[in-house]
Amino acid sequence: MSGRKSKKDAAVTDAGMSEYITVVIGGQLFGVPVPRVHDVFMPQSVTRVPLSAPEIAGVLNLRGRIVTAIDMRRRLGLPKREEATTWMAVGVEHRGESYGLIIDSVGEVLRVADADLESNPANLDPRWRAISAGVQRLDHQLMIVVDVERVLDFSRQPVAA
Repeated sequence: MSGRKSKKDAAVTDAGMSEYITVVIGGQLFGVPVPRVHDVFMPQSVTRVPLSAPEIAGVLNLRGRIVTAIDMRRRLGLPKREEATTWMAVGVEHRGESYGLIIDSVGEVLRVADADLESNPANLDPRWRAISAGVQRLDHQLMIVVDVERVLDFSRQPVAA
C-alpha cells in the first residue's frame, strides 16, 4: 500500500491536512474520514435479518431511511460487547446504500497532516489491517484509518481472532 489517500477518503481542509472522526472499537482508536460520515447516532432498535452475514447486526430505521447495521466488533473478529453497555453508530453511504457502523464510542474530529499517514505496520493485527487505509501516529497512541470500501466489502471474510 502506498500510504496515499484518495480524495473521496480524505477531507482536505488545508493543503495536506485531513479530518477524521475518531471512534473506539475494542479499545483501539480508529479514524473514519469525515467526508464518508453522514451521521453519528445511538441506534435504538436493530432488527436482525435472517441468513445475513454474521457481521450484519440487522437493519434499523434512521429518520425514515432503512440502514444496514454493521457490528464492527464482529467484523474485526473481536469479542461481543457487554449487553448493558451503550453503543454508537457512524452512518456512511456506499454505492447508494446507507450503513451504520456500530462502534463502542465516538471521540472527536481530529485534523492531521497527510504526510504523517503511514502504511500499515507489519505487526498490525491482520483483522485491523484488512480494513485499514494506513495508520497515523498520535502523541500516545496509534490511530488506524478506516477504509470504508474495505469494511463494506463482504466478499472479504473477517479474519478469525
